[in-house]
Amino acid sequence: MTSLSQDIKEKLSNLNVLEKIIAVNVVVFVVGLLFKRYLGWLELPSDLADFILKPWAIFSYAFLHYNFIHILFNMLWLYFIGRMFLNMFSPKMALNVYFLGAISGGLLFMLCYTLFPSVFGVNTHLVGASAAIRALLIFLCAYMPNQEVRFFTFNIKLWHIGLAIVVIDAIGVVAGLNDPLGNSGGNLAHLGGALLGYLYAKQLIKGTDIGKGFESSISSISSLFKASKKSPLKTVHKNKSKVGGYTKADFNEFNDQKKIDVILDKISKSGYDGLTAEEKEYLFRAGKK
Repeated sequence: MTSLSQDIKEKLSNLNVLEKIIAVNVVVFVVGLLFKRYLGWLELPSDLADFILKPWAIFSYAFLHYNFIHILFNMLWLYFIGRMFLNMFSPKMALNVYFLGAISGGLLFMLCYTLFPSVFGVNTHLVGASAAIRALLIFLCAYMPNQEVRFFTFNIKLWHIGLAIVVIDAIGVVAGLNDPLGNSGGNLAHLGGALLGYLYAKQLIKGTDIGKGFESSISSISSLFKASKKSPLKTVHKNKSKVGGYTKADFNEFNDQKKIDVILDKISKSGYDGLTAEEKEYLFRAGKK
């Protein structure tokens, strides 16, 4: 039993921050199968007055899934989007975007249901990580809109994907109003998360990290998802006279793709915060092309 627990701890320590969030979601889902009646206090209510009585729900709802298909697709999305995100940005920024996306989605959900009860209805609840995942996805789409990804047999730009996702969610809000089985509330949350991801990326391009204040306020939560310690041999220090570990003269000899690869390699070793101002500026310019 001791060896089994140690093996589990070792495997968990090797997960990145978003994979650990996936693990938490799976655990909560399993618990929900056994004790669903006791998990209602984790759901986010549509009424602001009810929310005041359980403010933690603005976070907890994003870890709650009752349907297997719901959690399956959400966690698959989170896994693949998370890998792309963490190849470029630090784990702290990933957590900032994720949790702020959940908060923004939840707030838009409650605001619309509270202000327009005759349109959206009353006494409903929100669950699921979709808003937080939308924030990560739209962040990437807004930060590097012209980056292409492979889709079956052709390439598609990220901004095309982001636009399609937002349009589908907007249609879902309207369609759900006339369908008893619709999901207007969930789609509202998606749009709230998407808006946060878009604004975060656009401000970051301008050099402002809007999640810094939030980051300090959830330091206790961040510690739960802290990545495993890196070997000292892999520590990368900033060198103001170099770009991506190369002299400026050597770096300028590279083609655009090689320059991007060099900077992304540095991010994979030391995180986004390990970049110099010049490296960040180059990455910003490349994302706009």
